[in-house]
Amino acid sequence: MNVPTTTLITGGSRGLGRSAALALADAGGDVILTYHERADAADEVVALIQAKGRRAAALRLDVARSESFAEFAQQVRQTLHDWGRERLDALVNNAGTALHAAIAETTPAQFDHLVAVHLKAPYFLTQALLPVLADGGRILNLSSGLTRFSLPGSSAYAMMKGGIEVFTRYLARELGERGIVANTLAPGAIETDFSGGMVRDNPQINAMVAAHTALGRAGKPEDIGPLVATLLSDSTGWVNAQRVEASGGMLI
Repeated sequence: MNVPTTTLITGGSRGLGRSAALALADAGGDVILTYHERADAADEVVALIQAKGRRAAALRLDVARSESFAEFAQQVRQTLHDWGRERLDALVNNAGTALHAAIAETTPAQFDHLVAVHLKAPYFLTQALLPVLADGGRILNLSSGLTRFSLPGSSAYAMMKGGIEVFTRYLARELGERGIVANTLAPGAIETDFSGGMVRDNPQINAMVAAHTALGRAGKPEDIGPLVATLLSDSTGWVNAQRVEASGGMLI
C-alpha cells in the first residue's frame, strides 16, 4: 500500500487527526498538520513522526477564519519548498468542534460557528489549496455517523456533516478531470477528547455506545487512523465520491 508522499491534515494535533498523522507516517508518508491552540500537542505529534524517520511540520490555523486561508496556503507552499517539493498529495479536512443542544435551544451564534468550522472552512480551505494539490491527489473529508442515525441534541452538527457529504460528491465530479479522488469518512462514537471527551471519560455514555454497537464497544482513535491511510492510498484509487462509515456497526 503506497500512501501519499505529503498529506495535510487539519486538526492533526489530537484525536482522529493525530491518529491519522501517525498512521500515514508508519506507512511512509510525510505530514503537514494544523493546530488551533495547543502548539505543545502539535509539536509532540511532529516529534513522533520525525522519530519514525518521516518529515512533519505543524502550522497554526483557525479554520473559523476563512479570510486567513490565502496566507495559510502560502505557508503550505513554503513548507513544501523547504522539503524540496512543489505539490501536496492529499488533504484531510478533519478539524471540527461539537455542539450538543436541542433544536429548541440552539442559538444563531452557535449555528453560525458550526457553519464557519464545518462547512465554510472545508469548502474554502480546499479551494485555497487546489492550486497546490497535485493532479491525481486525494481529498478526504470527515463526516459523522450522525448523518445516518439520529441522536437528540445533535441536529445542527449533523446538518453540517450532511453538507460535507454533498460537498464531497461535487469535489469528485468537478476534480475528476484532474484525477483527484474525493471521499467522506464517517466515524461513529470514538474515545477522544472531542466534545469534552464524553465518550472516552463518561462511563454511562461509553456503555450506551457499546450497547448499541455490533462489535460491543466504542471506537478508538486507532480504529480510524489506519483507515484514513488506506483511503488515501493508491490501493483505493477507484473508490470515489463515497461515504465510508467506520462505526463498528453502531445503531444498525
